[in-house]
Amino acid sequence: MTSEQPFKIAVPDDALALLKRKLDDTRLPDEVNAAKWAYGAPLADIRRLVTRWRDGYDWRTHERELNALPMFTRTIAVDGFGELSVHYVHQKSATKGAIPLLFVHGWPGSFLEVTKVLPLLASVSEDHPSFHVVAPSLPGYAWSEGVLEKGFNAKHYAELFHKLMISLGYTEYVTQGGNWGHILALTTASLYGPMHVKASHTNSPVCEPPTFFGSPILLLKYWITSFTSREREAASITENFFKNGMGYYAEQTTKPQTIGYSLADSPVGLLAWIYEKLITWTDAYPWTDDEILTWISIYWFSRAGPAASVRIYYELTLSGEVIVFPKTAVPVGLSFFPKDVVQSPKVLLRSKGRIVFESEHKVGGIFAAYEQPEALVGDLRKMFGKSGPAAGVVPRCTGY
Repeated sequence: MTSEQPFKIAVPDDALALLKRKLDDTRLPDEVNAAKWAYGAPLADIRRLVTRWRDGYDWRTHERELNALPMFTRTIAVDGFGELSVHYVHQKSATKGAIPLLFVHGWPGSFLEVTKVLPLLASVSEDHPSFHVVAPSLPGYAWSEGVLEKGFNAKHYAELFHKLMISLGYTEYVTQGGNWGHILALTTASLYGPMHVKASHTNSPVCEPPTFFGSPILLLKYWITSFTSREREAASITENFFKNGMGYYAEQTTKPQTIGYSLADSPVGLLAWIYEKLITWTDAYPWTDDEILTWISIYWFSRAGPAASVRIYYELTLSGEVIVFPKTAVPVGLSFFPKDVVQSPKVLLRSKGRIVFESEHKVGGIFAAYEQPEALVGDLRKMFGKSGPAAGVVPRCTGY
């Protein structure tokens, strides 16, 4: 394990020139009349974004803004996979007793998701706890090294995260995650709690459905439960997603290399593939074109290339770690945002461990930390605050 190295993004000029040439050579498809979103990302949207990316968007401006973040790299050995260089944001609070928090993103996200919650989590106040925040880029994302060996699954992500936290001096900490971060953060808690991981919070609370032979009592309880209108709406959103939103999932869980060629070679293909999710997985979030293009550019300029980011789907499907709620002995908090694409009933979630905190929100989707930063941070403050159900779980690090 190497020592921490300060990191600044410095995309080479020739990489910017290549992107410009590829955008100049773009050949867009036609579109069915009045298609809107039924067939996927609308042509008018993609044409507008391509024009902006090619003729008006200034990566260097956004690169400078991102470089204001406290970013670092460190090489960490993962059992069976050798050493991996990991990129991460590490924001320390001025509060000496701040709570160390591991923040885990998913696909198609990145470390960008932590940017809005970072100042809120680290802020100092007598009214709420403060956090030291560590937000790694998953292997193969942004400027973390990609994995080129088969079988890198949730336990390996957890090992990497845990070793990163230990290397930073955080022998006891809490975790937070959404999207893939839900599974990866809870797996970290499952494997390294309660000795090291003291609690976990998720904003994508999903779990596997019960089966007659596996959990007959829970299945019966599910059958006889009278669900709230909110839960019925969540079930409708989930059903619609499985029916109409799983095309990307089928490809990325079975043949990630095939779609990888398009993502790696075509900036417009990458843009359309991710843009669709940024719109349909959020709750009418008012994206600006430059926000979207910065999000996509991080994938385009990433160290391993954008194809590396989708392999997590294949590997975790193979290991049976998709749409699950890893069991852990530590206290767990749940935040429900109404437009998350997959939502499980509370009667099932409450059977998965020590659920000590629940919060429902009226607005928000899968990228809660980016869409609704105040709401997500508010939940963490309530959960870990002086009167919260997870107050004082990290010895000597109360947040005050």
